[in-house]
Amino acid sequence: MDELEHYLTKQKLNPNDGSASRLLREVAYDRLKDAIRHADLQPGHPLSETRISKLLGISRTPVREALQQLAQEGLVHIIPGRAVTIAAHSVQEVLNVVHIRSILEPELVRLAAEAASSTDIQTLSDAVQKMEAAIKRDDQTGWSKADTIFHETLSLACPNKLLGEMVVQMRNRVHYLANVDSQTNPARLAVCTEEHRRIVNAIAARDSQAAERATRDHINELRESLFNRLSYG
Repeated sequence: MDELEHYLTKQKLNPNDGSASRLLREVAYDRLKDAIRHADLQPGHPLSETRISKLLGISRTPVREALQQLAQEGLVHIIPGRAVTIAAHSVQEVLNVVHIRSILEPELVRLAAEAASSTDIQTLSDAVQKMEAAIKRDDQTGWSKADTIFHETLSLACPNKLLGEMVVQMRNRVHYLANVDSQTNPARLAVCTEEHRRIVNAIAARDSQAAERATRDHINELRESLFNRLSYG
């Protein structure tokens, strides 16, 4: 079983259980996005619509719809009538996305610091603890999953839901590269985790300005690290 198959077959879908096609599309979308994030699929890796539908046990239509949605979000590249692959981004495209994140994300965190519930703050803290534990056991997939929980919790805690959705979409576009950058550089991974810890501490203290600054610093460090890796690596 390869990694793509592992992420797609966690639980078989049942197209005859009364679920609408829309629901099957959403589940296919979630499974595929999970695989793209965590299954170490390289840019350019081919995705077979037929194979995916067989692995999920559903027809090709909801799979095709899920792939189209992922293409709109910049996660896959579709060549009509020819192929579907994991998206590959140019240096400039990646830096453009990080630039947008540097504008949107500090504001999202500022708002989240003012509105986050105690449950949200505990989830953020738990996520950072999982990152720290993953570093100790050299668990890159575990770190990546905890990082995803961290950022999605922040977006959900933001009272401006449209802003939260936009930040998640931007982050998804460069998620693979950001994780590879951290995971292939142990020192950067540790520093990145500490940056997350500072954000959580500021939110827990209800210091929205400090949370905003910590997030801006985090994105700036990400930009510099990605630029160096993409330009010279």
